Amino acid sequence: MIKKWCNEMDKDPVIKLRNIHKSFGDLHVLKGIDLDVHHGEVLVIIGPSGCGKSTLLRCINLLEKPDDGKIIFEGKNILEPGIDINQVRTRLGIVFQGFNLFPHMTVIENVMLGPKESLGFSKEKARNIAEKQLAHVGLIEKADAFPVQLSGGQQQRVAIARSLGMAPRAILLDEITSALDPETIGEVLSVMKDLASEGTTMVVVSHEMGFAREVAHRVVFIDGGLIVEEGPPQRIFDEPQNERTRNFISMIL
Repeated sequence: MIKKWCNEMDKDPVIKLRNIHKSFGDLHVLKGIDLDVHHGEVLVIIGPSGCGKSTLLRCINLLEKPDDGKIIFEGKNILEPGIDINQVRTRLGIVFQGFNLFPHMTVIENVMLGPKESLGFSKEKARNIAEKQLAHVGLIEKADAFPVQLSGGQQQRVAIARSLGMAPRAILLDEITSALDPETIGEVLSVMKDLASEGTTMVVVSHEMGFAREVAHRVVFIDGGLIVEEGPPQRIFDEPQNERTRNFISMIL
């Protein structure tokens, strides 16, 4: 079963957020987020547009630096001075809505880049890793194609393969189906379900409520820069406790 997971087996979270605040000028986007992510967990973050979901993911990966709080990853507060941010990012992958593939590189070159440049692997080893991950997402036959020759769904699957090629401890996925047409959303969600079944730790910002209900171990509802409610998907979708959560769920479902 996809949802076979138990945080009792992993007392020390992979990611631990404490009192995370982030502002952009006068706009206070995150207002004190506390959140744990455990090994093998699929955590799906939902909420209205502008509530801080994507900013939260970018803070975890240090693409945005929080104004206050702690982010404990692999036992270290990665906001402390002296932390090698690039080293952190090799262990904490992120996949964006917009693919971000290099257009002048072939598919396999895009996936090989991280293992070669960031991990220092030989070209041969990096190619072996890239071939394995492209097969993993069902795109080995597109290895020598360029991104422009792929559909949006295929490009997103390459972006996932690129992240997997770094062997990250956890993967952050930010609305990765929102720019896709309905025909290609399913193929990306299928890859994500496969990763979940393999025990990949994922933090997913998504508006795909069917995916959240089926695959998530825990759903977090954010509104106004705060975690309003969190819990198993069945309870969040069928028996939300907070009025703001109930209103949101009733609107989207």
